[in-house]
Amino acid sequence: MESTKEAAANVGASARAGMDKTRAAVQGQVEKATAHNAADKDAAEVRRQERVQAAEDEKRHAMGANAAAKERATGGPGAYHPSQGAPGVDKAQAQPTGGHVQDGVAESRPVGTVTGTARPSAAHNPRVGSDFQQARGTSGQYQ
Repeated sequence: MESTKEAAANVGASARAGMDKTRAAVQGQVEKATAHNAADKDAAEVRRQERVQAAEDEKRHAMGANAAAKERATGGPGAYHPSQGAPGVDKAQAQPTGGHVQDGVAESRPVGTVTGTARPSAAHNPRVGSDFQQARGTSGQYQ
């Protein structure tokens, strides 16, 4: 969920930066059009590039802040996760419960093989195994 929040915030930051860049481009064109000489046109271009760079910097800063917020919300690097064992227990002293043991991976059990009904053909067939007479079709009520 935190990754989704971060992605949405990053999309918003990118959209804001895009609008700011567009605004900077339009303002730069207006300043160039109203400039009276080449020096003013060059100054307008420099200001446009500065505005575009500022928008890009603001986007990068927002994305960094979003990533930091996600790290805080998820516990950050080094946070306890159930698959890592209990905190304060030395992994060298912990007794393996059997099978292959790998650090950072939770123990799993075999998947049950006997699930569902005893009659596999009845599992997906609604007409099998019922004493109740069920209506079949519309009996001409709907045309």
